[in-house]
Amino acid sequence: MPEALPIATVRTQVTVPLAFPDGYTTTVRVFTFKGLVDGREHLALGLGDWAGALDRLAAGGEPPLVRPHSECLTGDVFGSQRCDCGPQLREAVQRIAETGGFLLYLRQEGRGIGLYAKLDAYALQDAGLDTYQANVALGRGEDERDYTAAAQMLATLDVPRVRLLSSNPDKAEQLTRLGVDVVERVPTSVFLSPANADYLAAKAAKAAEAEAEVAEAEVAEADAEAAEERAGRTPDRPVYR
Repeated sequence: MPEALPIATVRTQVTVPLAFPDGYTTTVRVFTFKGLVDGREHLALGLGDWAGALDRLAAGGEPPLVRPHSECLTGDVFGSQRCDCGPQLREAVQRIAETGGFLLYLRQEGRGIGLYAKLDAYALQDAGLDTYQANVALGRGEDERDYTAAAQMLATLDVPRVRLLSSNPDKAEQLTRLGVDVVERVPTSVFLSPANADYLAAKAAKAAEAEAEVAEAEVAEADAEAAEERAGRTPDRPVYR
């Protein structure tokens, strides 16, 4: 059963022009919120014909393309090549603008551990740890991101169903648990460079591990439901084995 969400409301909305270093430009509708569970200043960016996408969804049509994008100051702003966050943000903005939808810009730097801790983790990665091992070595979780606020934002914007632009199965699993109907997971592109090869390899391994865990959980749930059904069934005739 989906988790109950506290109600959030739109605080303000304003139109902002965007321009990327490669020359791509677009205009977004930026939404701010009141009542988000973690108290952080997350943003929803309405891209392309986002209003038309909402109308189509309300009429029973295809849900909008949505990407929850976690803030990465080093990648999004400074163009760091140690990760793929900047290129993913650039790609997501254009892909969503082409179809109409939302980018949720979530203020959870460093997979939720914060900017300073992320830079500490960089130093540990320079010493040979991967991105997840470095977080653990700092006494933090491998990935501390929580998408409750993202689900609240979608509920506030009347987006109960989404096509999720993400290659991360944890995002889909968390949003589903929080009551968002993820009808499709659309993978992001791979932005490989010599500087981020180890980082992307660690991400791919973690995603495969998460996919396996989700599949195992689904099988266990189906087995449990089948066992309950068998336990509650009264055979019409004796069953001989």
